[in-house]
Amino acid sequence: MKRVAVYVRVSTADQNHDLQRTELLEYASFRKWEVVQVYSDTMSGAKDRRPNLDRLMADAKRGRFNAVVVWRFDRFARSTRFLLESLELFNSLGIDFVSLQENIDTSTSIGKALFTIISAIAELERSTIRERVIAGQRSARRRGVRFGRPVREVDTDAVAKLREQGKSWRVIASELNIAKNTLIRHCASTQFASFEANKSPG
Repeated sequence: MKRVAVYVRVSTADQNHDLQRTELLEYASFRKWEVVQVYSDTMSGAKDRRPNLDRLMADAKRGRFNAVVVWRFDRFARSTRFLLESLELFNSLGIDFVSLQENIDTSTSIGKALFTIISAIAELERSTIRERVIAGQRSARRRGVRFGRPVREVDTDAVAKLREQGKSWRVIASELNIAKNTLIRHCASTQFASFEANKSPG
């Protein structure tokens, strides 16, 4: 027997979940599926927190069920992107997805084809995002924008004086308020290295 999770959502506290819940439970009973959990959320105002949807997604990864049944796509998904990512995740976990009003059932041959299409769309979206990021970085570099951590200026003369006083790298780094590894790396790449080569390590 297929173990299923039912998800229902209403938009405001003035509505109730009864219609969705009843139809989905009747559908599961008709298919002779075992309902292991009904997850329900109520959105209020502009808030988009759906704690029980988050719990459903976490339980999916734990293998609590092998099918998810919803009343309609827009009752389940926060956005088109979330829908694509969720269906791709369900596919990778071997979880079927049923949307009652859209008559979508990925346990069927047509539904399995839908998973293939969705995976292709999701990959296309990821590739498009990567291309946009790379293009944006190239454009920024042409404008002189530098990426990564900012270059930290090190007063080499001050370091030399402190080393002459016999102070260790750790103490000097603390006094100059700079990371010890950054300090050593900078000094090793400058003419200070020749001075340091004549000293014993500290």
